[in-house]
Amino acid sequence: MAFVNFYSVIHFFIWSTTGRYIFNHWKLFFLLSIGWEVLELYLPYEFAVEELGNKIMDVVFNTVGFYLGTRIRYDGLVTQISKTTSQNQPGP
Repeated sequence: MAFVNFYSVIHFFIWSTTGRYIFNHWKLFFLLSIGWEVLELYLPYEFAVEELGNKIMDVVFNTVGFYLGTRIRYDGLVTQISKTTSQNQPGP
């Protein structure tokens, strides 16, 4: 089995979307991300049967996706833009 598969790509998109639109709390992210991988150890479904290396890569894909999602959050961009435009305003 390969350490990276189609599910790894799905993990990336799920967590980048979550970081972009839903929440940006790292503790909650790690709780859900690692919790899901542990839960997969006990699920009786074929998609959950993976090697340890694949589970580690899933967490890596989750982390990269969540990081990129939080970096492109809309509210973060508005804050950056407002700071930049306020610096360009003439002083009193």
